[in-house]
Amino acid sequence: MTIRKAALLAVLGLGAAVTLAGWPAQAQDKPVQLKLSHWVPPTHPLQKAMEDWADSVKKASNGTITSTIFPSQQLGKAFDHYDMARDGIADLTYINPGYQPGRFPVIAAGELPFLMSNAKGGSVAIDEWYRKYAAKEMKDVKFCLAFVHDPGSLHSRKKVVVPADVRGMKIRPAHATMAELVTQLGGTNVQSSAPEVRDILEKGVADAVSFPWGSILLFGIDKVTKYHIDVPLYATTFTFVFNKTRYDQMSAAQKKVIDDHCTSEWAGRIAGPWSDFEHDGIQKLKNDPNHEVYPLTPDQVAQWRKVTEPLQATWAANVRKAGLDPEATMAEFRAALAKHRAAY
Repeated sequence: MTIRKAALLAVLGLGAAVTLAGWPAQAQDKPVQLKLSHWVPPTHPLQKAMEDWADSVKKASNGTITSTIFPSQQLGKAFDHYDMARDGIADLTYINPGYQPGRFPVIAAGELPFLMSNAKGGSVAIDEWYRKYAAKEMKDVKFCLAFVHDPGSLHSRKKVVVPADVRGMKIRPAHATMAELVTQLGGTNVQSSAPEVRDILEKGVADAVSFPWGSILLFGIDKVTKYHIDVPLYATTFTFVFNKTRYDQMSAAQKKVIDDHCTSEWAGRIAGPWSDFEHDGIQKLKNDPNHEVYPLTPDQVAQWRKVTEPLQATWAANVRKAGLDPEATMAEFRAALAKHRAAY
């Protein structure tokens, strides 16, 4: 046997040994069936985004991690989705932190009015910024990613132009920050999850709602509202969170797959189609003769900005109670928004 042939056989033998050594590690990955839960209809863009996430996880794990998606509050109410992940009722859940006032003070920065111009850059920005705080603020779960919807506005049964018009109205707020604004303006808050909004408006339990634009049509709220302020008033923060026990039960390779799908890049991918969907709703309502979509004058915008200033003070006080410097924390967030061209 020549020296060259012996060397070749040695290399081939080494390659076979590596392959065989690597095979048992893959074979030992036990199949994992995940339950993914959200509370919007299956026709919502989030459903497709979750499907894409699950399909990518399955492919990256060589089929060892598969998922079943449960939409429309099938496993529990929208308000309960953080605790559902904590308690293992679902493995990955979609939560609105603002549904539980005071529980998640840091990420509530994303709810402040007149801060964010768009959801695509805004989602990457809030995810990058919040990662350093998530482990403490959402310590009961494994944080996966954060994102926002495209900025929403106020949609009502009677025309609202200036803050004084809100006095005496019953309004369903998008989250705790908007609820505080309603109270400051002399309105009354009516609590409900997104799927219940049309019903409370139809019954007269509420007069208006703060909501993103495309979802007005998706949830049928266009049937019970007529007036819409054309201004990016606020955004809503969301996160995907994972059950810690389920994650810890996975192999190292499977954990890496999940980690690779819990990134700022994936936050942008989750938010992108939804952002387009919500933004397109503005023009659809403008094209409907039964609806009045109206801009505000610079003076009217200034009035709204002025009345929202106390909300920033409240956020800062809550963050300070959590042991953080609100000025530095907000500066970091604004820098992230500017970096990703999402500052308003």
